[in-house]
This record gives sequence, C-alpha cells and structure tokens, in this order.
Amino acid sequence: MINVITGASAGIGEAAAVELAGRGRQVVLVGRNQERLAGVSARVKEVSGSVPDTLTCDYTSLDDVRRLAGELRSRYDRIDVLVNNAGVMSTERTRTGDGHETMIQVNHLAPFLLTTLLLDRVGERVITTSSMAARSGNLDPADLSRERRRWSGWLQYGDSKQANALFTVELARRLSGTGVSATCFHPGVIKTGFASGTFLMWMTHHIPGVGRTVEQGASTLVHLATHPDGTAHPGRYFANSAPARAPRGMTDPGLARDLWEASERAVS
Repeated sequence: MINVITGASAGIGEAAAVELAGRGRQVVLVGRNQERLAGVSARVKEVSGSVPDTLTCDYTSLDDVRRLAGELRSRYDRIDVLVNNAGVMSTERTRTGDGHETMIQVNHLAPFLLTTLLLDRVGERVITTSSMAARSGNLDPADLSRERRRWSGWLQYGDSKQANALFTVELARRLSGTGVSATCFHPGVIKTGFASGTFLMWMTHHIPGVGRTVEQGASTLVHLATHPDGTAHPGRYFANSAPARAPRGMTDPGLARDLWEASERAVS
C-alpha cells in the first residue's frame, strides 16, 4: 500500500513514516528540506530494507504544490493513503507570494489543493492533521486571512485547524459511495520544534507531563492509516485513536461547504 505523507521530514510525520514502513507499507516522503528527508529516508530503510521516494515541496507556493501533484500523478497510478500533515504556526504575520496569510495557506489551502488534484488517484483514505486548537477557531470563509478581523498567531492557527476539520467533513460528503474515506485527528501537544518561541512550547519542553513524544503524537495517524476505524467513520475527528466529540464549528456541514467553495476560489 502506497502512503504519501506530507510534513515527513520531522515530527509526527517522520515518526508515522517510520512506523508505517516497519509495518510493510510503502511510504512516500514529502517535505520542504531535502537534507532532513534524506535522514528520514535512512531511518525508513533501516526498518523496511528499501529506500522510499522523497519529494520536496514548499507549501508557501501554490505553484509548487501543483508541481508536487504532477510528480505524484506521474509516479503513481494509485495512492492508497494520502496524509496531509505538513503545517506551521507562527506568532508573526506574513503573507505568501500567492497573497494569503501564511498559516491559512500552509495548513489548509495547500493541502486542499494537493488533495483535490490527486483525488482521482486516492484509493482508500485521506487523513489530515488537525488539532484541538480547532475548537477555538472562528473561521470566516469570506476572510480566510483575517484581513478584516483581529489577527494573532493563535487565532489564525485555530482558524486553520478548524479549516482542516471542516475540509474533512465536506470531503467525506463528496467521497460518499466511492470507497474512499476522509478523517482528521488531534495529535496532542508534542515535544518538537513546532511553534517554537511560544509559551505553550516552552511548557511542553520544560514541565514534566505536558508534552507527548512524537511517537505518541503519530499513533493516531498510524491508527487511521491502518485500522478499520480509518474507513468506518468518514468525516470524523479523532483523538487518542478514537472518534472524539467536536463542537459545531468543526462539524457544521453548511460552513464546510462554504469553506470548500471559498478554498476553490482562493487556489484558482
């Protein structure tokens, strides 16, 4: 089974890739940094005996996402599992060359574009890394970059993670009856370099019991990629390898459709 994993050069993406490869899956590693991908590739070879394909992509460029989709389409007639895991959190507001606020593009618009470009190749599952931060999201499909609302790093991050959950809801609806399922999950607060410089990550690294290991964070991703739960609960949000309750803002089908349409316009 071919498993394409974005954000595979570090963190839970790396941990999931190594675990899945050890279980006999063919993993395709996608990341921004070729040198780091090479290190993950070596770990995958150690547990699987084979060298995985590695592809680079910069999610701050939608053209680069289109290039990545083209490369994947040329290499694989079927992708069994597509894992949208790449993400970013920043306390500084920046804008991509495509004109979008960076977090909403990297965390939502880029994986949205990649998924829609590959959808006819996906054979079984689409898994997206969301977050419990989605519960604090206040997403406005007409203002994805928060141009007309107060901006802060955590507010925008919450919106982007809410977008991941809503994307999953609408994707599952569109895939109904095709045999392909879409789910998303919360990995927990992980001891990595993600969101470096924030007080939350300082606590994660310095207060015992606050942060989880990358392997623990990747466990739900691996569960959704390998367990029947990954197809039995389309559109659902998972935490700790089980379906979890989510507020209306993460499950509203009308808002999910509005977001899908706004995302189509944003990446066109």
